[in-house]
Amino acid sequence: MDEARPLWATPLQFVFACISYAVGLGNVWRFPYLCQMYGGGSFLVPYIIMLAVEGMPLLYLELAVGQRMRQGSIGAWRTISPYLSGVGVASVVVSFFLSMYYNVINAWAFWYLFHSFQDPLPWSVCPLNGNRTGYDEECEKASSTQYFWYRKTLNISPSIQESGAVQWEPALCLILAWLLVYLCILRGTESTGKMEQLANPKAWINAATQIFFSLGLGFGSLIAFASYNEPSNDCQKHTVIVSIINSSTSIFASVVTFSIYGFKATFNYESCLNKVILLLTNSFDLEDGFLTVSNLEEVKSYLASAYPSKYSEVFPQIKNCSLESELETAVQGTGLAFIVYTEAIKNMEVSQLWSVLYFFMLLMLGIGSMLGNTAAILTPLTDSKVISSYLPKEAISGLVCLVNCAIGLVFTMEAGNYWFDIFNDYAATLSLLLIVLVETVAVCYLYGLRRFESDLKAMTGHALNWYWKAMWGGVSPLLIISLFVFYLSDYIITGTLQYQAWDASQGQLVTKDYPPYALAIIGLLVASSTMCIPLGALGTFIVRHLKRGDTASVA
Repeated sequence: MDEARPLWATPLQFVFACISYAVGLGNVWRFPYLCQMYGGGSFLVPYIIMLAVEGMPLLYLELAVGQRMRQGSIGAWRTISPYLSGVGVASVVVSFFLSMYYNVINAWAFWYLFHSFQDPLPWSVCPLNGNRTGYDEECEKASSTQYFWYRKTLNISPSIQESGAVQWEPALCLILAWLLVYLCILRGTESTGKMEQLANPKAWINAATQIFFSLGLGFGSLIAFASYNEPSNDCQKHTVIVSIINSSTSIFASVVTFSIYGFKATFNYESCLNKVILLLTNSFDLEDGFLTVSNLEEVKSYLASAYPSKYSEVFPQIKNCSLESELETAVQGTGLAFIVYTEAIKNMEVSQLWSVLYFFMLLMLGIGSMLGNTAAILTPLTDSKVISSYLPKEAISGLVCLVNCAIGLVFTMEAGNYWFDIFNDYAATLSLLLIVLVETVAVCYLYGLRRFESDLKAMTGHALNWYWKAMWGGVSPLLIISLFVFYLSDYIITGTLQYQAWDASQGQLVTKDYPPYALAIIGLLVASSTMCIPLGALGTFIVRHLKRGDTASVA
């Protein structure tokens, strides 16, 4: 055991670090979407069940491994078995992929935060066209918030094939985001902390997936954090605390999100009705105030029968206003964070204040998760005696941040958002499921569940109860295998992978097929991390075999 290893000042710092890492943007923009898609409150039933049978057991497993081995992911799994060094390498690779694109979200948050001090908010109105005779055509066809996101922020290209140039303003925000992460890293360990749908199998699968990724399992971050604990730390208690706070935050975020959905839907519905009233009043020279929301349908029927030819000319311009359709619109990811929320914020009183608070919150959530991601990369590197003998920790941290920032500039190009979606959708899903499956099987059946139970009792003084043993030994691995098979079959059944591209002429997203080279990169993203596990085992076998052969020849 490395006695010189840095330690958390208090167990509370460790808990705050885990909470800061686990509670991230997914709690704000993924969980509310799933609730809306799968029956609202009824989605909590599969979510809580999956938290109990998958989330907490696997979280406890990773924290216990890190605390027992007191090393980063590579060293911890190599200690359990030399053939498992590839598991740690796979975790580092996935964390590296995540860090490459995740900090771009913080760059966008910085960009919106800086613009939040303007009055009016720049996404609240459409800009004038070149002749200053009306509003920009693209903005009129879309909306002011969509226009600001797709044109002013991303300056997005029509397809992934048209890469375009780096956008210097988002690029500067990305550099600022990485500078902030680096400064936080320099301060070290002490500063890191801060109903009918129930029958739908996809509701249960998505609940399990949300728990899995929300807690950050498989990245190596939790192992890295726990490696700085005192061996006697009660990681079982901290597992329960982190799990409950993470899930409670998701539920609270959903309540707030649904309030925003309701506000936005009501506002859009009333705006739609007002536009229809104005159109009919002007088209048929009606007296101002005669046409109201209460008599709109009655007057429309009268006009259609009394003036059929004129009404047929106006009819294509009459929008179908529906509060239900507005409420049923489900959005997740960047669309929720930077379009739906900003749509609601622009219509609030003192909108600048709410905008500053909202994007500051997004920034804090993103930076907290980024510190966990970089810890998963840096801890194995700084643990390596070969690397640390040549470079101090500050230099290693700086190089990691610099490399990630340089590669991340790809996501600030005109086609950068399309590459962002590729990394977000394919860089981690299958890889993390395989990593955590191997971790669970390795602890229970390679290292030995009884031996691990004995280690935990020696460290914490508490015996491992039947619940954790049952989950680790059978339930959790079977669940992960089910998820892995589902996602693998889903990719196969889907056929040609597609993406959403922005069509400026229509002011909306259109579906396009990924080009062959994009499909090749998707395959490389998945293979580069998953193949680390078998290649690591094969490499260890070959090295041992060669050493055995050299020893035999000398003898």
